[in-house]
Amino acid sequence: MAVIPCHCYRIVASDKPYLSGHNLRRRSPFPSSISFRRRISCVASPAVTQKVALKDFLHIDDFDKDTILKMLDRAIEVKALLKSGDRSFRPFEGKTMSMIFTKPSMRTRVSFETGFSLLGGHAIYLGPNDIQMGKREETRDIARVLCRYNDIIMARVFAHQDILDLAKYATVPVINGLTDYNHPCQIMADALTMIEHIGRFEGTKVVYVGDGNNIVHSWLLMASVIPFHFVCACPKGFEPDAKTVEKARKAGISKIEITNDPKEAVKGADVVYSDVWASMGQKEEAEHRRQVFKEFQVNKDLMEIAGSKAFFMHCLPAERGVEVTDEVIEAPNSIVFPQAENRMHAQNAIMLHVLGK
Repeated sequence: MAVIPCHCYRIVASDKPYLSGHNLRRRSPFPSSISFRRRISCVASPAVTQKVALKDFLHIDDFDKDTILKMLDRAIEVKALLKSGDRSFRPFEGKTMSMIFTKPSMRTRVSFETGFSLLGGHAIYLGPNDIQMGKREETRDIARVLCRYNDIIMARVFAHQDILDLAKYATVPVINGLTDYNHPCQIMADALTMIEHIGRFEGTKVVYVGDGNNIVHSWLLMASVIPFHFVCACPKGFEPDAKTVEKARKAGISKIEITNDPKEAVKGADVVYSDVWASMGQKEEAEHRRQVFKEFQVNKDLMEIAGSKAFFMHCLPAERGVEVTDEVIEAPNSIVFPQAENRMHAQNAIMLHVLGK
C-alpha cells in the first residue's frame, strides 16, 4: 500500500518592502504518477525541507539579469520559428491555461490565447462575469480549484493583491497579465522590440512621458535588474510609487530620473514612450487629467527635441490626439505595432520558462 504525505508546502520569502503578502503555496498531496485504483493512506511521514525555485512571473525583479536575457533570447528564437511557418514546436501539447480577466483587454487575451495555441496548448477565457473574483468566490478558493484543472494560470486584474493571492494558493505557475501596480509582460515585449530595432537594450535611454502608472513601475523594476537610463516625465502629483523608485535607485544598476519637464527629459532618448493619461478605472478623471497633462503630449515638436534616432513606443490602446498625436503614432520611427506583436512572443518565452520547457 502506498504511503503518501498529506501536506507539502512551498515557501518563498519576499524581499519586496513595497508589496504585502508571502508566497506560500500548497501542492497537491497526490502526485500524478499515483494510480487512484489503489488504496491511498494519508499516514504521516517525516517532513522533508527543500528549496524550490520561484516559478511564477509576477514582477520582473523576481528574476536576475541572466534569466531575463535568456527569456528574451528564447523569445527571439521561437518568434523566428513561428515566422518561418514551422508549427512542429508544440511544447504545450496536452496542457491547458486559465486566463482570468477582471480587467478586459484585446491584446492580452489574443496574444496569450494565440501564443499558447500555436505552441500546442489550449487556453480558457474567464471573463469578469465568469468568476467575479473576490465577490462570488474568494481568490484563494479560485486558485486552488483552477490549479486542479490547469497547468498554468494567467490573470489580468485590478488589485495587485489578487495576483499575489493567486500565486500564494495555486500549485501551478501564475503569470501576471497586468495589475494596477505593474505590467511585467508588457515591459518584456518592449525590451524585445528595442533589441530588434535598436540592436540592444542595455545602455539605452528610455523616456516615459505621462502618468507614473503601472507601466512606469515595471520599467523601474526592470531598471533594478538590467542597466539602462530610465526617465519618467510626469506632472507634479502624478509621480510613480516612491518606494518603487527608491528600490530601483538603491539597486545601483541603472540611472533613474523623475522629472516634471518633458522637453528636457527626451533629449538624447533612444525611446520616447507614452500611455493613456487615464487608465481603466480612472475615466471619471479623464477631463481633469487632460488639463493637467496637456504639456505632456507626445507630438512632432517633442519628437524633434528627442532627435532623429528616437523611436516612439506606446503600450496601446492609444487615445490619438490626447497623449500622442496621430502624426507621431503613424511616423516611420513609430514601432508601436511591432511592439504589440511582440506581446505574444515575449509571453511565449515567459510561459516556456515557468513551465520548464
